[in-house]
Amino acid sequence: MAAATDAWREFDACPLGHRPYDERVQGRGVLNYPRPFVWPIVAQRIDPASVLPKPIRSIKEIAMSIRLLIADDHEVVRTGLASLLDGDGVEIVAQAQDGDEAVELAKQHRPDVVLLDIRMEPTNGLDALETLHREVPETKIVMLSTYDNPTYVARAVALGATDYVLKGADRETLLSAVRAAADGTGPITSSPLHKIADTMRIRQKLDDPDSPLTKRELQVLRHVALGLSNKEIGQSLEISVETVKEHVQNLLRKIKASDRTQAAVWAVRRGLVE
Repeated sequence: MAAATDAWREFDACPLGHRPYDERVQGRGVLNYPRPFVWPIVAQRIDPASVLPKPIRSIKEIAMSIRLLIADDHEVVRTGLASLLDGDGVEIVAQAQDGDEAVELAKQHRPDVVLLDIRMEPTNGLDALETLHREVPETKIVMLSTYDNPTYVARAVALGATDYVLKGADRETLLSAVRAAADGTGPITSSPLHKIADTMRIRQKLDDPDSPLTKRELQVLRHVALGLSNKEIGQSLEISVETVKEHVQNLLRKIKASDRTQAAVWAVRRGLVE
């Protein structure tokens, strides 16, 4: 009996679930220790619909979607554009209310295209364009403006914009500009960027034999007449700011202009820009 009592005490002292199986007392009518305790597996009924994602769009649609970021300082315009363009192969990934936020969100989301308003406060779209072109060069930028201003367009070209669209454009024009930018075929045919970009690329002498300017000086003068700064001219022509300054000084001296405004007037009168 003493052996049985000791066995029971040993059994009771062990934590539940860890009580040993002792062969010493097995079959002697004293005590049969249980095997180590294992919690039973309880079957739980799971509704497959609760764990599987609901298909919103097909895989093909997701893969082909253009990821778009919209930046405009007017909430009504911004949300309106988002509502207008979302769908039909375009996914709105973020919205920004100024240039600084546009840069931060572009770095975060890496969109395919940014639709960027030019006139925003405190950081305007042209300043943001320069930063975006440097920080996220793979992202295409479509400038959005109320103004068909040659200087704005020229600066957008110089700073790396893919297209320039007016806010009065219809939905199809906006979609076409976004799609063309995404697939690398922009700018679209109706874009004002075409004419300005062509003017900026021209590097040839005037038909006027009395023109004292070289081909490069004429090209720089076209940029000056469009209102670009020396830095923007350098970015457009891929030359240093110092080289631009030298060209500007030379052309001012040659055409006897006292400043850039007079040089621009000289260029317009000779049909270098429209």
